Amino acid sequence: DHGKTTLTDALMRQTGMAEEGVSMDSNALEQERGITIYSKNTSVYYRDTKINIVDTPGHADFGSEVERVLRSIDSVVLVVDAQEGPMPQTKFVLKKSLDLGLKPIVVINKIDKQAARPEEVKEMVFELFLDLGASNEQLDFITLYAIARQGIAKINLEDESNDLTPLLDAILKEVPPASSEDADSRPLLVQPFNLAYDNFLGRLAIGRIYEGRVKKNATVIIKNSEGAIRSGKITKIYTFEGLKRKEVEEAVAGDIVMLAGLPDIDIGETICANADQPALPAILIDEPTISLNFL
Repeated sequence: DHGKTTLTDALMRQTGMAEEGVSMDSNALEQERGITIYSKNTSVYYRDTKINIVDTPGHADFGSEVERVLRSIDSVVLVVDAQEGPMPQTKFVLKKSLDLGLKPIVVINKIDKQAARPEEVKEMVFELFLDLGASNEQLDFITLYAIARQGIAKINLEDESNDLTPLLDAILKEVPPASSEDADSRPLLVQPFNLAYDNFLGRLAIGRIYEGRVKKNATVIIKNSEGAIRSGKITKIYTFEGLKRKEVEEAVAGDIVMLAGLPDIDIGETICANADQPALPAILIDEPTISLNFL
């Protein structure tokens, strides 16, 4: 873990969405091991813009958590250690991002380390992009330098900075905004990339609204990859603000929501308004591989 969660925590603190000492890694095992195991999402507000953020594991062991999320986002922030450089998991995550046509924002973190070599690591990241077959547009990525623990980011190493404003500005500049203007003219289209559970509400679907608008108590159609169709009713809608979930009456295209009322919903299924809408492509993840040498 190159400091992704630390960077996300710092973004939440700077935008007033979380207090000092509060972290995205809230799971007991995550806190014990000091790594991210489960994908978690949050949102921050900056310059009248809502930025949805999904913090994914940085370890290849939990790659499926990353693969499920990548289909539902518009860009990735690739965090690389200024001393260690790209790791095996960096290659895995970057390849998946490039294959989907995403253009990453590269953040070289921990530039305050005694053995930090940010410029050399930047060149290593560029070579990794080349090795993975990045397009010319993807090779023209923006690079920032950061000390996530101190909540500092800068465009150039020699710049003076005391917060993460350069990173937030880069996100607004580089990431295309989701259009919700035609939400009323297009039927609902949602695909869950994660699940949650509540003792009172049961199974919850976490997904991105690709098109349309979802309203509380609305009847929806659910389609799976085999073509089976069933119906359901949305009983509650939550969005994410900081580390809290906020109940809302409706949400529009571009937002990441948590939906209650669909007890048999599964990851990768399509939630839509009408039975004649085509289902979204299923979310596929690489099969686990084990290599053994008998000597």
